[in-house]
Amino acid sequence: MATVQDDRIRMATKLRVVFLVRVLEGGEQGFRDAYEQIRTAVAKVPGHLVDQLGEPVDGSRQWVITSEWEQAEDFYAWQKSEEHRALVAPLRAWVESTESLRFNVVRETRGGRG
Repeated sequence: MATVQDDRIRMATKLRVVFLVRVLEGGEQGFRDAYEQIRTAVAKVPGHLVDQLGEPVDGSRQWVITSEWEQAEDFYAWQKSEEHRALVAPLRAWVESTESLRFNVVRETRGGRG
C-alpha cells in the first residue's frame, strides 16, 4: 500500500508538458487527424502516462496538448529521438506557432467521484 511519503516522491518526479499550438487558419481538421495518427504511438513511449488534446471554446486557433510523464528524463529522451521528429512532422504541417512549457508536478488534487 502506498504511503503519503511514496505519493510525495512520485509527485516530485512527474513532469507535466503544456504545448500551446496555434493552428493554421482552416487547418483544424488536418491538425485533429494528424494528432489521431500520433497519439497511440506516443502512449507506448516509456514513461508516458497521459496526454490530452484541448480544442479552443472561443473560436480561436489556439489549441493545447498536455502530457504527463513519470519523470523528466523520459520526456527529454523521447523529445531528442529521431522517432519523435518523424512522428510529429505531419502535425507540424498544420501549425503556425508553438510554445512548450514544462513543470514538475508538486501537488495534485483529484475530484471525488460518486
